[in-house]
Amino acid sequence: MLNRKNFLFGLSLALATAALPVVAHEAKEPAEPRASLSAEASSEVGQDTVEITLSAELSGTSQTQVAETLNQRLDSVMKQAKGHEGIEARSGSYRIWPTTDRDGKIAEWRGQAEIVLESRDFPAVSKLAAGLGDRMPISGMAFSVSRERRAAEEQKLLGQAVEAFKTRAQALTQALGFADYRFRTVDLGGQGAMPYAPAPRMMMSAMAADKTAAPVEGGRERISVSVQGTIVLLP
Repeated sequence: MLNRKNFLFGLSLALATAALPVVAHEAKEPAEPRASLSAEASSEVGQDTVEITLSAELSGTSQTQVAETLNQRLDSVMKQAKGHEGIEARSGSYRIWPTTDRDGKIAEWRGQAEIVLESRDFPAVSKLAAGLGDRMPISGMAFSVSRERRAAEEQKLLGQAVEAFKTRAQALTQALGFADYRFRTVDLGGQGAMPYAPAPRMMMSAMAADKTAAPVEGGRERISVSVQGTIVLLP
């Protein structure tokens, strides 16, 4: 009986030992040398879109009176602004608020509303804005590059930025004494700026009141596309 117990114990120990995982100690390969770099392509594009803001400000003795008068003014101007080919007319900000006297009582109610005209036809939208100036004078103007023109320009710049990135990668590879490289990561980015200084509000309002088309001329906007990435240097 004792020998049988010893035999079973030895068998159990052998099976337990065989079940233990075998850990292989592999030698780690040296990390591949990498380099991060970036390149950019940019150009200046003429701003082909203008937004002209028309504004009306009213005051009255009651909130209802101001709201009704302001709504009538908006409805009248909007009807005249719509229907012009190549010009989009939409509502802007709208608010009504009370003003108080020294005793904290409501002295009067004031209202302000805007209509925004957007177009690529600068002479036409300028003429329309001037014709509406007797009821809603021009209060602001902003220029931009249209989505279509921006997309076309970015498409062209993308190819230039990629070629510039590849040129820099090749030059860096050779400068460091490596034979070749391969891409590891690549990220794209873009940015644009819209510098614009609007004319003084009083001047534009006076021109609109005289039904004289305000001078509308866009500036230029810088559009850029950048490429950032990491390359692996190959021996």
